[in-house]
Amino acid sequence: QVQLVESGGGLVQAGGSLRLSCAASGRTFSSYAMAWFRQAPGKERECVAAISWASASTYYLDSVKGRFTISRENAKNTVYLQMNNLKPGDTAVYYCAARSSLYGASPGEYAYWGQGTQVTVSS
Repeated sequence: QVQLVESGGGLVQAGGSLRLSCAASGRTFSSYAMAWFRQAPGKERECVAAISWASASTYYLDSVKGRFTISRENAKNTVYLQMNNLKPGDTAVYYCAARSSLYGASPGEYAYWGQGTQVTVSS
């Protein structure tokens, strides 16, 4: 079992930055692939970024490439999402997710989810 708790969301102006954190419980965190998803009202949940257990591989949604960076510190059981040059279109609830396999980009591939943190970008 893995429990995930996100933090770091908030209200920011367009062009600003936020760093989301996801703290995980469990002794096997380092063996899990991790991902950040987001869901805006009326839209499907989409994978923003994902990272393999050893940080060797990453995935980014095209619209966030060059602006967002996913990273992890296995010693702290924490995964981060650094978001720069935020745009109003980035407004959504952001969720941390974990799976005990290679990372994927589909919500159905992840067994463990956090409660979500709201990110609002004003124009």
